[in-house]
Amino acid sequence: MDAAEVIVSFLVVVIIIVSLLSNVVVLICFLYSAEIRKQVPGLFILNLTFCNLLMTVLNMPLTLVGIINKEHPGGGGFCQIVGFLETFLTTTSMLSMAALSIDRWIAVVFPLSYHSKMRHKDAAIMLGYTWLHSVSFSTVSVCLSWVGYHQLYASCTLCNGRAHNNRTQFVIFTVVFHVLTFLLSLIVLCFTYLKVLKVARFHCKRIDIITMQTLVLLVDIHPSVRQRCLEEQKRRRQRATKKISTFIGTFVLCFAPYVITRLVELSSAVPISPHWGVVSKCLAYSKAASDPFVYSLLRNQYRKTCTDIINRVLKRSSLNSSRIRGENGRSTIIQTTA
Repeated sequence: MDAAEVIVSFLVVVIIIVSLLSNVVVLICFLYSAEIRKQVPGLFILNLTFCNLLMTVLNMPLTLVGIINKEHPGGGGFCQIVGFLETFLTTTSMLSMAALSIDRWIAVVFPLSYHSKMRHKDAAIMLGYTWLHSVSFSTVSVCLSWVGYHQLYASCTLCNGRAHNNRTQFVIFTVVFHVLTFLLSLIVLCFTYLKVLKVARFHCKRIDIITMQTLVLLVDIHPSVRQRCLEEQKRRRQRATKKISTFIGTFVLCFAPYVITRLVELSSAVPISPHWGVVSKCLAYSKAASDPFVYSLLRNQYRKTCTDIINRVLKRSSLNSSRIRGENGRSTIIQTTA
């Protein structure tokens, strides 16, 4: 292994650890909090969390072995199963993020009719479509033998291992797959979140007008208070932009290099560095590690749930320690009396 492969291998290990721990924490919060379970977005987050966990446990370690050993640890049948899961889980993750953006769009743009337009039944229908969409492409790729070990990405994924007379069909399938998965999800993300940003800026503008009118009326207000109000206005305007940029930016940053590489690879005239192929795969894997923070753990509700869980665990440990100290104290008194 050269220095680049060592660095990439270390990066994969870090992604596996972070993704495993963060997604497990999200799952624990979902199981612990009844309030989170009642909310419709919780279904999309649960689906996304399971996909990330399965990807972390099943696909990432095998990619790490592929980077180290330069081959996949298993036969052709095993590699096809892993490739099927890789296609299915990646597609489901992308569509789950699109579903989350649709939920936020309805909640912000149509707040009064949100509970009638986005029920648990509607969320289940959307999840059903994501699974059907993912299973369809994954099954077709396996049935046509377009799944196998790809040396460029050191993993079992889409590849044309058959004769060249199927190349045109494989190119069409690959383009259609990425257009209906990555590009479709990206369009939905941009449309919904930009609409959300527009509404958020409109409300911020209304709040700013009311704040400025109040500051004008309060002529005796201290300059420091006035300055804090103006700074809060600025932070309020930036907060929504940062959140929307994070949602769309992480999606593009993690998935776009891999998808573009897959499309460029279809043209045999453009050589691709094997190191870049593995790096683009690692970037796609890193989405599984960032999703828990982007969609869950940085939200106040999940942070509060984590705090409650930690306090409950610490309180229980404190009670156990106090009980043990009390029992030791009683035993010492009995021994002294005896």
